[in-house]
Amino acid sequence: MPIEPRITIAGRRARLLPERALFLERGATLVVADVHLGKAAALRAEATAVPSGSTTADLDRLAASIRRTGARRLVILGDFLHARQGRQPRTLAAARAWRARHAGLEIVLVRGNHDRSAGDPPAELGFACVDGPFVEEGLAFVHEPETVRGAYALGGHLHPAVRLRGPARERARLAAFVFGRRVGVLPAFGSLTGTAVVAPCSGDRVYVVAGESVVKVGA
Repeated sequence: MPIEPRITIAGRRARLLPERALFLERGATLVVADVHLGKAAALRAEATAVPSGSTTADLDRLAASIRRTGARRLVILGDFLHARQGRQPRTLAAARAWRARHAGLEIVLVRGNHDRSAGDPPAELGFACVDGPFVEEGLAFVHEPETVRGAYALGGHLHPAVRLRGPARERARLAAFVFGRRVGVLPAFGSLTGTAVVAPCSGDRVYVVAGESVVKVGA
């Protein structure tokens, strides 16, 4: 069975999911960051050889999170689309088919730097697109992590990961959730996004994605 830690953020209970998503129990809101849909298509448009199928795989993983949690709303912390070159017919058709299967789901996109260059998703997808911070009930949804007065901020953008060392000198680099005193950062959701190693501060709560589980580690 997957391990999905429960934590409290700004007085709200949340679950950390191995799909690299966060689920707020009150309001049944699923939160993800940095989907970067269409990145493979954008890379191929620049003559970079990458395998196909990442868009379908990422949308299937998102669907699995929605189904398991019973989410009624999805908040995307920026960078839903990767680039204008990625707005290929196959990518947009996959997004429309996915949206049709979740027609009752409310979706809010907090625009990120890639969204500003790629453009908002097609109107028929029914996203509410806003500039951050998007604040509600003591939480501020942002793309680039920043402190927000009077709220706890949840962001993305950094694609955080940490390096772990085992007793036999084995090493692993794992995507991570990092929750500081006033700002939390989610791992990138997209499978082609890559990661950047971060150095958590003392007192930060750090959770790594290890296969089908999310595990707390020392900062």
